Amino acid sequence: MIIARTIEALQEAKKTLQGSIGFVPTMGALHHGHLSLIRQAREENDHLIVSIFVNPTQFLEGEDLDSYPRREEADTRICELAGVDILFMPSIDQMYEADELCIGAPAVRGYILEGEKRPGHFDGMLQVVMKLLNLSGAANAYFGKKDAQQLALITQMVKNYFMDVNIIPCEIVRDDNGLALSSRNVYLEGDEKNRALCLSRSLKRASKMVMAGELDVEAIKKEMLEVLKEADTVEYVAIVDREFNALEKIEIGNTIILVAAWVGKPRLIDNLWI
Repeated sequence: MIIARTIEALQEAKKTLQGSIGFVPTMGALHHGHLSLIRQAREENDHLIVSIFVNPTQFLEGEDLDSYPRREEADTRICELAGVDILFMPSIDQMYEADELCIGAPAVRGYILEGEKRPGHFDGMLQVVMKLLNLSGAANAYFGKKDAQQLALITQMVKNYFMDVNIIPCEIVRDDNGLALSSRNVYLEGDEKNRALCLSRSLKRASKMVMAGELDVEAIKKEMLEVLKEADTVEYVAIVDREFNALEKIEIGNTIILVAAWVGKPRLIDNLWI
């Protein structure tokens, strides 16, 4: 495995690759969710590039940029064992200039739900993802469905800017108890780990209601909020279509149910695709 810490080193390393490239961008602190993306990309492409970059432009003031989990040695070993060809770990100076062009999230879908609670977050996320996709030269790039709104906006960016890369959605990976895997789960302490399960339990409740024939959005939200009382703060429960338009009735095959809540220190998100 080649470790590239500069753009020049990445470009030189790419010259050794012949065939299709799969790409998995991450912020490190790799867990089994990341590993599932890496394995799928490894299986579906001739070569694999993984990036680790904690992107400062997508963190808001007061968020956990400085304390975000960083485990370079462990992450490097994981990538090596997983068959990664190139691990790209640039510095901030490599990725950003003092005064540069910016990418703006769309005026509607970029400023609802996560965009409303974290204004400007998606601008920074799209900015770095565009850079990384261009640098990777990948045919296929892999993103988890857990960040559903992020996935939708990246897909839109690729379409709007005519970028020559396929965005591959990958299923949410959960622990044995049903908690969606996240690097921020390490912040959970004591009973918070059990209380955090209320997010996935609320989605299970919604799923059972839909399977029983309940399609009314408000009725489903009401039941979910009952389950979510174990959280410290519920930021939103939303039921939208794949284009992130609000729904009054569940549309089978075209619905995402999303939840965001605080449990202890971390802000957690989860969702269900129906």
